[in-house]
Amino acid sequence: MAERVLIVDDDTRLSAMLADYLSGNGFTVHTAATATAGLTDLGRRAPDVVILDVMLPDFDGFETCRRMRALSDVPILMLTAKGEETDRIVGLELGADDYLPKPFNPRELLARLKAILRRRNGSAAVSRTLRFGRLEIDPGSRSVRIDGRECGLTSYQFDLLVALAENAGRTLSREQLMDAVKGEELEAFDRSIDVHVSRIRAAIESDPKHPRRIVTVRGAGYVFARFQDDER
Repeated sequence: MAERVLIVDDDTRLSAMLADYLSGNGFTVHTAATATAGLTDLGRRAPDVVILDVMLPDFDGFETCRRMRALSDVPILMLTAKGEETDRIVGLELGADDYLPKPFNPRELLARLKAILRRRNGSAAVSRTLRFGRLEIDPGSRSVRIDGRECGLTSYQFDLLVALAENAGRTLSREQLMDAVKGEELEAFDRSIDVHVSRIRAAIESDPKHPRRIVTVRGAGYVFARFQDDER
């Protein structure tokens, strides 16, 4: 079955071009020109991935991303203005999985969509549950729980946590983490990993400002630390 893409962008010319290009590469594509229509289509069509523009006529892509994330864990790729680092950080903090600055090459967008879907589909084949004391990471159901309580993470954040947990005790650089979750080399946004790690810490750490699970190794990257069973 063809994977479903929802494009939410008021630039109808761009949406039509992307729809033709992605359809020619095996996707089923639907488009929405407003945030309201996009939110409606999210529930109606249950897409496998969403392409979301920041600039929309009713309310902006950041608010749309926040509302989508409250409804679904569908992967979200945000389209941002070229060079607007703040937009990318805000989008990631609100739950976007990846970003692409405009203007962009359709081939790069296709590569990013495939990487997002490969991460999501590939991890489902790994059924071994990872347990660290009270923390449980289940790649099969793509869920994270502490004492049985679900911790909300985006698709990208879940894959990032799995990459860290599978290498517990080993320091991974930002580049290694990007390679692990994307599966291929793409243009890197240096701070995106830091933003995602911050969101993961907020979900799984008792004190995110003084993390004990995911520890920063200054100048090197991050390490997932093992805990005793009575610790979080």
